[in-house]
Parts: sequence; C-alpha cells; structure tokens
Amino acid sequence: MIEIREIAPGGDFKDFLNVVDTIYASDPNYIRPLDMMVEEQFNPKKNPFFLHGEAHFFTAHRNGKCVGRISASIDREHVARYKDDTGFFGFFDTIDDAEVGKALLDAAEGWLKKKGLKRARGPISLSIWEEVGLLVKGFDRPPVIMNPHHHPYQAKLVEDGGYAKVKDLFGWYYEIHELNARTKKAHDDILAMPEVEARPVSLRRIERDIEIILEIFNDAWLENWGFVPATREEGRKMAADFRFIVNPETTRIIFIDGEPAAFAIALPNLNELIKDLHGKVFPLGLVKLIYRLKVEGPKSARMVILGIKKKFRMQRKYAGLSLYLFAAIHLACRRIGITWGELGWTLEDNAAVNTAIKVIGGKNYKTYRVFERQLS
Repeated sequence: MIEIREIAPGGDFKDFLNVVDTIYASDPNYIRPLDMMVEEQFNPKKNPFFLHGEAHFFTAHRNGKCVGRISASIDREHVARYKDDTGFFGFFDTIDDAEVGKALLDAAEGWLKKKGLKRARGPISLSIWEEVGLLVKGFDRPPVIMNPHHHPYQAKLVEDGGYAKVKDLFGWYYEIHELNARTKKAHDDILAMPEVEARPVSLRRIERDIEIILEIFNDAWLENWGFVPATREEGRKMAADFRFIVNPETTRIIFIDGEPAAFAIALPNLNELIKDLHGKVFPLGLVKLIYRLKVEGPKSARMVILGIKKKFRMQRKYAGLSLYLFAAIHLACRRIGITWGELGWTLEDNAAVNTAIKVIGGKNYKTYRVFERQLS
C-alpha cells in the first residue's frame, strides 16, 4: 500500500530531498543538486515565483520508506496569459513502480483540481524558467546545471498515467575547438558594424545589466511556447544568484545604435563541481565548491539563454547576430579553459535556432520531454 504525505512550503523537506539517493543509487550519472539551492526554490521568502504562483509537495511511502516525490504548482502569470487553466507537476522522481508513479501523479492532479485547474503539464519544477522536462534521450551523460536527469522508465510511468507528449526540448553538446569559417565570418562581420557595441555583463552594475537583459528577453521570447514574462523581482533574484556563479567573460550584451538588442549568458556547470558533495554544503562542501569554482575553474558550461529583439531578428543586415553570440561565448570559454558545453534547451520546432546550432557544430545529445493531460 502506498501512503502519500503532503508538504506545504516551509514544511519538512527531509524525505523529499533524500529520496533521490534511493531512486538513483545505481545511476553513476545522477548528480544530486545542492539541498540549499533546492530548499531556497521552495521558500516563498526567497523565490519570487511565489509572488505570482503557489505550490504544494508530496512524497510517496511504502512500508514507511520514502520511494518517490512530486510537486504541483500554479503560475498565475501563465494562466492569465494563456487562459488555459493549466497547472504543472514537477520533481517527478520515483522508483520503477507503476503504483507509486500513479499515486504521485494522482496527488498532484488532485491538488490542481481543487485549485480549479483543468489540465496538468510537466515535469515543470516549479515554473517554465526553472527545471523543465523529463529526460528521454541522453541517459549516458550527467546533467548540467539546472537541467534534469531521469531513469529511462520514468517516461513510461508518466505515459501510463494518461499523459501524452506536448513538446520536446533539445540539449546540444558543443566542443570548444576552432570556430568554423562561417561562424568566424559572422562574428567578425557583426563586430565590424560601427553601430554595434558588444560587452560582457558587469558584476559591479549587475542589477542594471539584468534589467537590460530582461528588456531584451521579454521581447525576444514573447512568441515562444510556454513563455511568461520574467518579473522585476525575478530579475533581482537572478542578479543576486549570478553575482556568485557567473563569469562575465561568458556573457554578452549587444547594443545597436545604443539600443539593447541581444544577449547571451553561459553559466559554469556547477554540477561538474558538486557530484561528491551529495547535496550537502556543510561543513566543508561550501569551501570545496568555492575553491573549485573560483580557483580551479570548471571545464564545462551551459549556455542557458540567448535572445535577440524581434525588430533586429527581422532585419537581414543583422542575420549573423546569433552566430556572433555563439562565437563570442565560444572564444571566451576557450580563454578560460572550458572544453565543452551544453547549449539549450531549445524548442524542437525552433528551426532557426536549431539550424544555427548545427552550423556551429552542436550535436543534439539530450532530449527533455514535456507531457500533459486533461483533468477530468
């Protein structure tokens, strides 16, 4: 018999956090996220998602042992924008057991239905701008920062729960070698334009630069599937987080005639640095992480986001902007010793971006799937 236990934000998340050690005990590629960061994500006082959303959490237990977990969340910005009465499930991690999987999905759906929602979509943990998708391709490589990792059986558990695919997201493997001729030409052509200025994010003025980035982002991504505008509060949280982990070298903001036009941000792959910490930063984990991040330096990164304002995407003159951004980050990563990175995620039907990534030599090595179902 399966027992489902509920956890409200601010509650005791010990089982919710620790169950992954049971679920992924036999998977050498799983990397447990830092508990400190996950708990901050669940804290309404620290995560600005809770200014426009709400969430509830569940664990599954058999014979007193925790064997699975799931979250349910509502992003009111999403509901207001799409008027689709859709809520999300996320953090779907479970042993290979259909009964456990169904009990967890039922729990999340039950909470969403009580809140008046008519469709469940996921995994989305907790919003579209956090961890998204269920891994269905690329189980043989560890996850990079802010991307999920799962067992192959977990997609079937979701499908057995009545869910169908709604969208695939691609992760692209990219090795930092020599730039190919086409990409280098696009980089040089953009830099040669007198109206174009490109610079890294400034940590001293990061709050201002994040506001500039959000201006570009909320224009560039406006028509993308699942998009909701990033709020000013989320921008402030981003600035605080980036101050600790971002290397300005692997960021670029582009201005055209003084107007913010495009940007790209690659983050050091913290997952590379924390595998042996097993989620813990105390007593010595934080010291190890800071030394590895600031002194040794990571060898991998993830380009988490790239955006170009629509008005500039529509001008043929600036067709090389995306290749310039890829090239600029590439050259910066090479200077600081990064040897490979993951680009994305990108939407499976975003032909322009996916083609550009193929042009620079990216290979689709992971696929993250989002599912949904109507709630009766």
